[in-house]
Amino acid sequence: MRRPLESGQYTAADFAQACDKLGVTRSTGRVGCALDNAAAESFFSTLTHELIRRRRWITRRQARRDIARWITDWYNTRRLHSTLDMTSPTDYEIANTD
Repeated sequence: MRRPLESGQYTAADFAQACDKLGVTRSTGRVGCALDNAAAESFFSTLTHELIRRRRWITRRQARRDIARWITDWYNTRRLHSTLDMTSPTDYEIANTD
């Protein structure tokens, strides 16, 4: 008797192929590892608390524009990150570029 595949197995293969096609290196964490998504979860929590809950937008276009601006003008350039030795992502990349 064949066992049905989990839906995640279908999307995982598609995701892996898309990453390979785009030259993106996937995470090496195990499935279910709580620390694997910690950085992404921290980012979205910060975005939610520092921008999204403080604003209302009339259109999605305005929201996308403001979120992109917040990321490029604040989060990546001025906000200090403990995981990056209290530097901004931009400063960290500049200091660690070969």
